[in-house]
Amino acid sequence: MDTLCPRCAGIDVHKNNVVVCVRCCDRPGKVFEEVRTFSTMTAGLLALSDWLAEHGVTHVAMESTGVYWKPVFNILEGRVAVILVNAEHIKQVPGRKTDVKDCQWLAQLLQHGLLKASFVPPAPIRELRDLTRQRTQLIQERTAAANRIQKVLEDANIKLVLGVSGRDMLEGLIAGETDPAKLADLARKRLREKIPALRLALQGRATEHHRFLLRMHLDHVTHLEELIARVGGRIEEALAPFAEAEERLQTIPGISQRVAETVLAEIGPRMEQFPSADHLASWAGMCPGNNESAGKRRSGRVTKGNRWLKRILVQAAWAASHTKGTYLQAQYRRLAKRRGVKRALVAVGHTLLVIIYHVLKRGTTYAELGADFLERLEPARLTRQLVKRLEALGHKVTLEPRPAA
Repeated sequence: MDTLCPRCAGIDVHKNNVVVCVRCCDRPGKVFEEVRTFSTMTAGLLALSDWLAEHGVTHVAMESTGVYWKPVFNILEGRVAVILVNAEHIKQVPGRKTDVKDCQWLAQLLQHGLLKASFVPPAPIRELRDLTRQRTQLIQERTAAANRIQKVLEDANIKLVLGVSGRDMLEGLIAGETDPAKLADLARKRLREKIPALRLALQGRATEHHRFLLRMHLDHVTHLEELIARVGGRIEEALAPFAEAEERLQTIPGISQRVAETVLAEIGPRMEQFPSADHLASWAGMCPGNNESAGKRRSGRVTKGNRWLKRILVQAAWAASHTKGTYLQAQYRRLAKRRGVKRALVAVGHTLLVIIYHVLKRGTTYAELGADFLERLEPARLTRQLVKRLEALGHKVTLEPRPAA
């Protein structure tokens, strides 16, 4: 095989140490290998960097092992070309599995250019990605805490929703108020029209035990909301250099500010790393899988991909399906009837990702096609479908073209 990287190294990453194989091939047929183990402490990783520099290593490959690859990547980034690869793509031959053989195998594949690098965004985008993912987890924790409040209220046979008015009523209930009329009188604005129904909903049996649990869970929800607000402010600061891209993304139906922030954190504002929109959809796991054998196509379910991006795209697809007079709404309704709601949402999410790719690639804003775009695109096909439906209902259809005005 051709040697593309004459001086390279493979790193097998673990929690407490890394096993490194340096592979040098300055002359054809002459290969020099040396294997050493380093600690994952900062001093050990700096020693690893110096050792690689002594051997003149230009390229390094390592597996994306959990979060343990990040300190190694941060130390070596900028000093050598670091290639992060998917462990699924470089499985060792069965029966020959050791740390030394893993790093040697990595170095050998890298030397001959047989490794496919994973997408690792620059440091500012990686930091933004950490923030958006942390916010998503905090929102999930807040939802779980709010559900615990609902369980306690159900145990006390009180029907209450945790909104602005609901919080005031909950605070009154925790403070010891048991009169449903006084609690219902805490309703605000339009909810005051439902005071008679609220009196019935707030008539329950709240004990000191319930009040204790409600106080604890409500404090937890309040604390999580404060953390979410702090992380949100930090995200806005980190997104300041990419404000223009964020505004352009928000011109797409279904893309809110939070969705735009998450999308930019996951794929970045530039699309040079993805050759086409199809590559981006495959990387995100928003396209059918490719599984065919003996001419038969097996399961075409979507691949794993980027679960953070996939989740937010499906949420955006649900929002886009509720817009009025848009192409995305028409696409959702057309597919939901035949394929079901879930498949339709994934398909609309795929379309959203393709639109996002071209908006970021070309530096333009979204141009609405209209709900009747496909009808205008293929009028003859729509005519045949409508005639076929009328004939199925027992009508004889005769078409006569209308003269031009």
